[in-house]
Amino acid sequence: MATIRKLRGRWQAQVRRRGMKPRCKSFDTKQDAEKWARDLEAQVDRFGAAPDTRILETTTLGELLERYRHEVSPTKRGATQEIQRIDVLRRHDLAYRTLIGLSQQDIASFRDERLQSVAPSTAVRELAILSHVIEVAMRDWGLPLARNVVKLVRRPVIRNERSRRLTGDEEQRLLDGCDRGKIPYLRTLLILAIETGMRRGEILGLKWSDVSHNRRVITLTMTKNGSGREVPLSQRAFDALTEWKEHADVDRSIVFPMKPGALEQAWRRLLVRSNVKALRFHDLRHEGVSRLFERGLNMIEVSSISGHKELRMLKRYTHLAADDLVARLG
Repeated sequence: MATIRKLRGRWQAQVRRRGMKPRCKSFDTKQDAEKWARDLEAQVDRFGAAPDTRILETTTLGELLERYRHEVSPTKRGATQEIQRIDVLRRHDLAYRTLIGLSQQDIASFRDERLQSVAPSTAVRELAILSHVIEVAMRDWGLPLARNVVKLVRRPVIRNERSRRLTGDEEQRLLDGCDRGKIPYLRTLLILAIETGMRRGEILGLKWSDVSHNRRVITLTMTKNGSGREVPLSQRAFDALTEWKEHADVDRSIVFPMKPGALEQAWRRLLVRSNVKALRFHDLRHEGVSRLFERGLNMIEVSSISGHKELRMLKRYTHLAADDLVARLG
Protein backbone atom coordinates (compact mmCIF):
# COMPACT_ATOMS: atom_id res chain seq x y z
CA MET A 1 0.00 0.00 0.00
CA ALA A 2 1.34 3.41 -0.94
CA THR A 3 2.20 6.00 1.66
CA ILE A 4 0.99 9.55 1.04
CA ARG A 5 2.31 12.31 3.28
CA LYS A 6 2.76 16.06 3.25
CA LEU A 7 6.40 17.08 3.28
CA ARG A 8 7.67 20.68 3.19
CA GLY A 9 4.48 22.00 1.59
CA ARG A 10 4.18 19.28 -1.07
CA TRP A 11 2.58 15.86 -1.16
CA GLN A 12 4.94 12.90 -1.36
CA ALA A 13 3.86 9.47 -2.57
CA GLN A 14 5.99 6.43 -1.70
CA VAL A 15 5.46 2.93 -3.06
CA ARG A 16 7.15 -0.05 -1.42
CA ARG A 17 6.88 -3.53 -2.84
CA ARG A 18 8.89 -6.65 -2.03
CA GLY A 19 11.57 -7.31 -4.61
CA MET A 20 11.76 -3.76 -5.91
CA LYS A 21 13.50 -0.58 -4.97
CA PRO A 22 11.19 1.88 -3.15
CA ARG A 23 9.92 4.65 -5.41
CA CYS A 24 8.81 8.09 -4.29
CA LYS A 25 7.76 11.31 -5.97
CA SER A 26 6.47 14.70 -4.82
CA PHE A 27 3.41 16.52 -6.16
CA ASP A 28 1.60 19.79 -5.62
CA THR A 29 -1.70 18.10 -4.80
CA LYS A 30 -2.66 15.03 -2.84
CA GLN A 31 -4.84 13.88 -5.74
CA ASP A 32 -1.89 13.80 -8.15
CA ALA A 33 0.22 11.92 -5.61
CA GLU A 34 -2.47 9.30 -5.11
CA LYS A 35 -2.95 8.89 -8.85
CA TRP A 36 0.79 8.39 -9.44
CA ALA A 37 0.93 5.79 -6.68
CA ARG A 38 -2.09 3.91 -8.04
CA ASP A 39 -0.68 3.87 -11.55
CA LEU A 40 2.72 2.67 -10.34
CA GLU A 41 1.15 -0.14 -8.30
CA ALA A 42 -0.94 -1.15 -11.30
CA GLN A 43 2.20 -1.35 -13.43
CA VAL A 44 3.93 -3.50 -10.83
CA ASP A 45 0.93 -5.85 -10.82
CA ARG A 46 0.90 -5.93 -14.61
CA PHE A 47 4.60 -6.29 -15.38
CA GLY A 48 5.84 -7.92 -12.17
CA ALA A 49 8.21 -5.01 -11.58
CA ALA A 50 8.16 -1.25 -11.54
CA PRO A 51 9.05 0.00 -15.01
CA ASP A 52 11.08 3.12 -15.51
CA THR A 53 8.42 5.80 -15.83
CA ARG A 54 10.77 8.72 -16.28
CA ILE A 55 9.98 8.80 -20.00
CA LEU A 56 6.32 9.41 -19.12
CA GLU A 57 7.34 12.45 -17.09
CA THR A 58 9.00 14.12 -20.09
CA THR A 59 6.84 12.92 -23.00
CA THR A 60 3.73 14.93 -23.86
CA LEU A 61 0.58 13.73 -25.56
CA GLY A 62 1.37 16.15 -28.37
CA GLU A 63 4.66 14.38 -29.03
CA LEU A 64 2.82 11.06 -29.25
CA LEU A 65 0.34 12.58 -31.70
CA GLU A 66 3.20 13.90 -33.83
CA ARG A 67 4.89 10.51 -33.99
CA TYR A 68 1.59 8.78 -34.77
CA ARG A 69 0.91 11.35 -37.50
CA HIS A 70 4.16 10.47 -39.28
CA GLU A 71 4.37 6.71 -38.65
CA VAL A 72 0.82 5.38 -38.48
CA SER A 73 -1.59 7.75 -40.21
CA PRO A 74 0.06 7.55 -43.68
CA THR A 75 -0.64 3.79 -43.76
CA LYS A 76 -4.42 4.34 -43.59
CA ARG A 77 -6.83 4.91 -46.46
CA GLY A 78 -8.32 7.88 -44.62
CA ALA A 79 -4.91 9.39 -43.91
CA THR A 80 -5.79 12.91 -45.08
CA GLN A 81 -8.81 13.25 -42.82
CA GLU A 82 -7.06 11.68 -39.83
CA ILE A 83 -4.02 13.95 -40.17
CA GLN A 84 -6.32 16.97 -40.25
CA ARG A 85 -7.96 15.83 -37.00
CA ILE A 86 -4.57 15.17 -35.39
CA ASP A 87 -3.46 18.70 -36.29
CA VAL A 88 -6.52 20.00 -34.45
CA LEU A 89 -5.72 17.85 -31.41
CA ARG A 90 -2.10 19.01 -31.34
CA ARG A 91 -3.24 22.62 -31.01
CA HIS A 92 -5.39 21.86 -27.98
CA ASP A 93 -4.17 22.42 -24.42
CA LEU A 94 -4.51 18.68 -23.80
CA ALA A 95 -1.54 18.07 -26.10
CA TYR A 96 0.78 19.75 -23.58
CA ARG A 97 -0.04 17.30 -20.79
CA THR A 98 2.71 14.85 -19.95
CA LEU A 99 1.75 11.20 -20.06
CA ILE A 100 2.45 10.77 -16.36
CA GLY A 101 -0.12 13.49 -15.60
CA LEU A 102 -2.72 12.55 -18.21
CA SER A 103 -5.87 11.56 -16.35
CA GLN A 104 -9.37 10.35 -16.98
CA GLN A 105 -10.62 13.77 -15.84
CA ASP A 106 -8.44 15.47 -18.47
CA ILE A 107 -10.04 13.43 -21.24
CA ALA A 108 -13.55 14.02 -19.88
CA SER A 109 -12.92 17.77 -19.74
CA PHE A 110 -11.59 17.69 -23.30
CA ARG A 111 -14.72 15.85 -24.44
CA ASP A 112 -17.07 18.31 -22.75
CA GLU A 113 -15.21 21.30 -24.13
CA ARG A 114 -15.24 19.96 -27.69
CA LEU A 115 -18.96 19.25 -27.50
CA GLN A 116 -19.50 22.96 -27.05
CA SER A 117 -18.16 23.67 -30.54
CA VAL A 118 -18.36 20.46 -32.64
CA ALA A 119 -20.90 17.74 -33.33
CA PRO A 120 -20.90 14.59 -31.17
CA SER A 121 -19.71 12.54 -34.15
CA THR A 122 -16.61 14.75 -34.46
CA ALA A 123 -15.85 14.43 -30.75
CA VAL A 124 -16.20 10.65 -30.98
CA ARG A 125 -13.74 10.49 -33.88
CA GLU A 126 -11.23 12.63 -31.98
CA LEU A 127 -11.53 10.44 -28.89
CA ALA A 128 -11.04 7.37 -31.07
CA ILE A 129 -7.79 8.82 -32.41
CA LEU A 130 -6.55 9.62 -28.91
CA SER A 131 -7.41 6.12 -27.75
CA HIS A 132 -5.58 4.45 -30.64
CA VAL A 133 -2.54 6.70 -30.20
CA ILE A 134 -2.22 5.54 -26.60
CA GLU A 135 -2.82 1.90 -27.55
CA VAL A 136 -0.04 2.07 -30.15
CA ALA A 137 2.26 3.75 -27.62
CA MET A 138 1.65 0.95 -25.12
CA ARG A 139 1.78 -2.02 -27.47
CA ASP A 140 4.23 -1.02 -30.19
CA TRP A 141 6.35 1.77 -28.76
CA GLY A 142 6.88 0.24 -25.32
CA LEU A 143 5.76 3.18 -23.21
CA PRO A 144 5.04 1.93 -19.67
CA LEU A 145 1.50 3.23 -19.40
CA ALA A 146 -0.64 1.35 -16.90
CA ARG A 147 -3.89 1.88 -18.78
CA ASN A 148 -5.57 3.71 -21.60
CA VAL A 149 -7.40 6.53 -19.82
CA VAL A 150 -9.41 7.39 -22.95
CA LYS A 151 -11.23 4.06 -22.73
CA LEU A 152 -12.44 4.97 -19.25
CA VAL A 153 -14.34 8.01 -20.50
CA ARG A 154 -17.92 7.84 -21.73
CA ARG A 155 -18.26 8.57 -25.43
CA PRO A 156 -20.87 11.11 -26.62
CA VAL A 157 -24.09 9.69 -28.02
CA ILE A 158 -24.45 10.26 -31.75
CA ARG A 159 -27.98 10.98 -32.90
CA ASN A 160 -27.65 11.84 -36.57
CA GLU A 161 -30.23 9.51 -38.06
CA ARG A 162 -32.04 11.11 -41.01
CA SER A 163 -35.21 10.06 -42.74
CA ARG A 164 -35.04 12.57 -45.62
CA ARG A 165 -36.16 11.12 -48.92
CA LEU A 166 -37.03 12.60 -52.28
CA THR A 167 -40.63 13.74 -52.35
CA GLY A 168 -43.00 14.88 -55.07
CA ASP A 169 -41.16 16.01 -58.18
CA GLU A 170 -37.87 16.73 -56.40
CA GLU A 171 -35.98 14.10 -58.37
CA GLN A 172 -37.13 15.52 -61.71
CA ARG A 173 -36.30 19.05 -60.57
CA LEU A 174 -32.81 17.92 -59.62
CA LEU A 175 -32.30 16.23 -62.98
CA ASP A 176 -33.53 19.33 -64.81
CA GLY A 177 -31.14 21.37 -62.68
CA CYS A 178 -28.28 19.13 -63.79
CA ASP A 179 -29.17 19.81 -67.43
CA ARG A 180 -29.05 23.55 -66.80
CA GLY A 181 -25.65 23.34 -65.11
CA LYS A 182 -22.14 23.37 -66.51
CA ILE A 183 -21.03 19.89 -65.38
CA PRO A 184 -21.87 17.45 -68.19
CA TYR A 185 -21.78 14.30 -66.06
CA LEU A 186 -23.66 15.56 -62.99
CA ARG A 187 -26.95 14.04 -64.21
CA THR A 188 -25.33 10.63 -64.63
CA LEU A 189 -23.69 10.90 -61.22
CA LEU A 190 -27.04 11.73 -59.63
CA ILE A 191 -28.83 8.82 -61.30
CA LEU A 192 -26.08 6.41 -60.28
CA ALA A 193 -26.30 7.55 -56.64
CA ILE A 194 -30.08 7.11 -56.55
CA GLU A 195 -30.16 3.77 -58.37
CA THR A 196 -27.30 2.05 -56.51
CA GLY A 197 -27.08 3.69 -53.08
CA MET A 198 -23.29 3.93 -53.50
CA ARG A 199 -21.30 6.22 -51.22
CA ARG A 200 -19.93 9.51 -52.48
CA GLY A 201 -16.32 8.33 -52.26
CA GLU A 202 -17.14 5.12 -54.14
CA ILE A 203 -18.79 7.07 -56.95
CA LEU A 204 -15.99 9.63 -57.27
CA GLY A 205 -13.35 6.89 -57.21
CA LEU A 206 -15.04 4.89 -59.96
CA LYS A 207 -12.96 3.99 -63.01
CA TRP A 208 -14.23 2.86 -66.38
CA SER A 209 -12.32 -0.38 -65.89
CA ASP A 210 -14.55 -1.05 -62.85
CA VAL A 211 -17.66 -1.11 -65.05
CA SER A 212 -18.48 -4.41 -66.74
CA HIS A 213 -20.75 -3.60 -69.67
CA ASN A 214 -21.31 -7.26 -70.47
CA ARG A 215 -22.41 -8.15 -66.93
CA ARG A 216 -23.95 -4.74 -66.10
CA VAL A 217 -22.02 -4.75 -62.83
CA ILE A 218 -19.67 -2.33 -61.10
CA THR A 219 -16.76 -3.92 -59.22
CA LEU A 220 -15.51 -1.97 -56.20
CA THR A 221 -12.14 -3.33 -55.06
CA MET A 222 -11.91 -1.30 -51.85
CA THR A 223 -14.70 0.40 -49.91
CA LYS A 224 -15.21 2.25 -46.64
CA ASN A 225 -15.53 -0.95 -44.60
CA GLY A 226 -12.28 -2.34 -46.00
CA SER A 227 -13.67 -4.95 -48.39
CA GLY A 228 -14.75 -4.99 -52.01
CA ARG A 229 -18.13 -5.77 -53.51
CA GLU A 230 -20.01 -5.94 -56.79
CA VAL A 231 -22.87 -3.53 -57.44
CA PRO A 232 -25.48 -4.56 -60.04
CA LEU A 233 -26.78 -1.77 -62.25
CA SER A 234 -30.41 -1.13 -63.07
CA GLN A 235 -31.20 -0.53 -66.72
CA ARG A 236 -31.62 3.16 -65.97
CA ALA A 237 -28.20 3.46 -64.31
CA PHE A 238 -26.53 1.40 -67.03
CA ASP A 239 -28.04 3.53 -69.82
CA ALA A 240 -26.94 6.73 -68.08
CA LEU A 241 -23.37 5.47 -67.74
CA THR A 242 -23.29 4.27 -71.34
CA GLU A 243 -24.52 7.62 -72.63
CA TRP A 244 -21.94 9.52 -70.59
CA LYS A 245 -19.14 7.24 -71.80
CA GLU A 246 -19.97 8.11 -75.40
CA HIS A 247 -19.37 11.79 -74.62
CA ALA A 248 -16.52 11.41 -72.11
CA ASP A 249 -12.88 12.14 -72.85
CA VAL A 250 -11.43 8.88 -74.21
CA ASP A 251 -8.15 9.54 -72.39
CA ARG A 252 -9.79 9.69 -68.97
CA SER A 253 -9.80 6.58 -66.80
CA ILE A 254 -11.96 8.17 -64.08
CA VAL A 255 -15.71 8.12 -64.71
CA PHE A 256 -16.42 11.35 -62.83
CA PRO A 257 -13.29 13.59 -62.75
CA MET A 258 -14.26 15.53 -59.62
CA LYS A 259 -12.96 15.96 -56.08
CA PRO A 260 -15.23 15.71 -53.02
CA GLY A 261 -14.96 19.44 -52.35
CA ALA A 262 -15.96 20.29 -55.92
CA LEU A 263 -18.96 17.95 -55.70
CA GLU A 264 -20.07 19.62 -52.48
CA GLN A 265 -20.03 23.03 -54.17
CA ALA A 266 -21.78 21.70 -57.27
CA TRP A 267 -24.42 20.05 -55.07
CA ARG A 268 -25.19 23.32 -53.27
CA ARG A 269 -25.58 25.16 -56.57
CA LEU A 270 -27.81 22.37 -57.87
CA LEU A 271 -30.13 22.63 -54.87
CA VAL A 272 -30.51 26.36 -55.46
CA ARG A 273 -31.26 25.89 -59.20
CA SER A 274 -33.74 23.12 -58.43
CA ASN A 275 -35.35 24.86 -55.45
CA VAL A 276 -34.86 21.77 -53.27
CA LYS A 277 -34.43 22.36 -49.54
CA ALA A 278 -32.63 20.47 -46.74
CA LEU A 279 -31.30 17.65 -48.91
CA ARG A 280 -27.78 16.30 -48.48
CA PHE A 281 -25.96 14.30 -51.12
CA HIS A 282 -25.69 11.44 -48.62
CA ASP A 283 -29.51 11.39 -48.46
CA LEU A 284 -29.42 9.90 -51.95
CA ARG A 285 -27.89 6.80 -50.37
CA HIS A 286 -30.90 6.63 -48.04
CA GLU A 287 -33.13 6.99 -51.08
CA GLY A 288 -31.30 4.32 -53.07
CA VAL A 289 -31.30 1.75 -50.27
CA SER A 290 -34.96 2.36 -49.49
CA ARG A 291 -35.89 1.88 -53.15
CA LEU A 292 -34.09 -1.45 -53.21
CA PHE A 293 -36.32 -2.63 -50.40
CA GLU A 294 -39.39 -1.26 -52.14
CA ARG A 295 -38.49 -3.33 -55.19
CA GLY A 296 -38.82 -6.43 -53.03
CA LEU A 297 -35.19 -7.25 -52.23
CA ASN A 298 -34.55 -8.77 -48.81
CA MET A 299 -32.11 -7.57 -46.16
CA ILE A 300 -29.22 -9.80 -47.29
CA GLU A 301 -29.62 -8.86 -50.94
CA VAL A 302 -29.69 -5.15 -50.16
CA SER A 303 -26.67 -5.38 -47.86
CA SER A 304 -24.67 -7.08 -50.62
CA ILE A 305 -25.41 -4.12 -52.90
CA SER A 306 -25.06 -1.30 -50.37
CA GLY A 307 -22.00 -2.73 -48.60
CA HIS A 308 -23.40 -2.63 -45.07
CA LYS A 309 -21.80 -5.25 -42.86
CA GLU A 310 -24.10 -4.68 -39.90
CA LEU A 311 -27.83 -5.09 -40.47
CA ARG A 312 -28.38 -2.67 -37.59
CA MET A 313 -26.67 0.05 -39.59
CA LEU A 314 -28.60 -0.89 -42.72
CA LYS A 315 -31.85 -0.32 -40.87
CA ARG A 316 -30.82 3.29 -40.21
CA TYR A 317 -30.63 3.92 -43.95
CA THR A 318 -33.98 2.31 -44.67
CA HIS A 319 -37.03 4.55 -44.61
CA LEU A 320 -39.80 2.93 -46.61
CA ALA A 321 -42.69 5.08 -47.70
CA ALA A 322 -45.79 4.07 -45.72
CA ASP A 323 -48.06 4.68 -48.72
CA ASP A 324 -46.07 2.15 -50.78
CA LEU A 325 -46.30 -0.46 -48.01
CA VAL A 326 -50.09 -0.26 -47.74
CA ALA A 327 -50.61 -2.06 -51.05
CA ARG A 328 -48.23 -4.85 -50.02
CA LEU A 329 -50.11 -5.38 -46.77
CA GLY A 330 -53.37 -6.02 -48.61
